Amino acid sequence: MQKIIPHLWFDHQAKEAAEFYVSIFGDQSKVTNIMKLQGTPSGDSEIVSFVLAGQEFMSINAGPIFQFNPSISFIVNCKTKEEVDTLWNQLFEDGELLIPLDSYPFSDRYGWLTDKYGLNWQIMLTDQDFTQKIVPSLLFTNDLYGKAQEAIQFYLSIFHDSKLDTITYYEEGEDGNQAGTVQYAEFTLENQKISAMENARASDVSFNEAVSLMVYCQDQHEIDYYWDKLSAVPEAEQCGWLKDRYGVSWQIVPRSMNNMLSTKDKQKSARITQAFLKMKKLDIAELEKNDH
Repeated sequence: MQKIIPHLWFDHQAKEAAEFYVSIFGDQSKVTNIMKLQGTPSGDSEIVSFVLAGQEFMSINAGPIFQFNPSISFIVNCKTKEEVDTLWNQLFEDGELLIPLDSYPFSDRYGWLTDKYGLNWQIMLTDQDFTQKIVPSLLFTNDLYGKAQEAIQFYLSIFHDSKLDTITYYEEGEDGNQAGTVQYAEFTLENQKISAMENARASDVSFNEAVSLMVYCQDQHEIDYYWDKLSAVPEAEQCGWLKDRYGVSWQIVPRSMNNMLSTKDKQKSARITQAFLKMKKLDIAELEKNDH
């Protein structure tokens, strides 16, 4: 069962976007659940759970507070050029170009785009066997430039079933980057692939809450563990959300929370919602009190 879930923050298009992505990725893709939360700071919010190519995602309608940017993108591994082109054409409609679809030293068919909802995708042909089709990718730039490898080691020290899978470095002056900075790395956390890159020229992007990583926890001990290890910005702590020392946003939540909020009892749902809105780190015992 997937432990780390990419979470996407939309203004109001969470359901529309999820259905669009499901229609594109097809096999092993579906919307699995839609929940409505009432009385949040953003008004009534809709939470959409969906699966793309067998991987779990979640999204929320919560207003225009945060915007997607290239600091976190999603690499899509493809086995054929036809698949690359098909995905590219579908995602690029009404989108924006970041890196043209072309042949590069690392891939015979690759491109980077922003889709019509603002989300960033890297579509690439790979001749390597892969176990995960869609890989979240962290871009380290600005004051975080040169810290990608440090961040990877930090994450590997915290999460279980973790390892560094591959890493390559820039040579001096390559694409304007410093020798020894991370060109590309892929690592595994809790059996989930994540990648990281550095770029000296991408100076106008930074991590924010638009894309966060949700960690499902079995009990309060596990919530306490991840919260204590990851949280580094006290003012960002709210409703189970935190920021780590690199600015990446995480949500540390009990796996049982989805069941709590999926209740058809509107009064119970409202009690649970109001309870967690008052919390920073989530308290399972307190949430369960409001689930009865």
